[in-house]
Amino acid sequence: MRCIWTTLAALIIATAPAAAIEQNCRFIQAKVEREACYKRQEDELTAKRKPQPTSESKSIEQLQQLRRDDEAVYRSINGICRGC
Repeated sequence: MRCIWTTLAALIIATAPAAAIEQNCRFIQAKVEREACYKRQEDELTAKRKPQPTSESKSIEQLQQLRRDDEAVYRSINGICRGC
């Protein structure tokens, strides 16, 4: 039951911006202006939904840093006396 409510909440949140956009442009009387309004807001929505570009070099740098951190932790663990 909890999964259903979570899914419904996600759908409501996802459709809320689209409904808000429609309300803003819908009352413009001039057809050309109204269509321009819809176009602008559609462009804004697609820009918001577009995932941020990630570069592979940044990901590789992050993985290398994690590997260096892991090696430092392993060295410190090996220095601890076990069973003393």
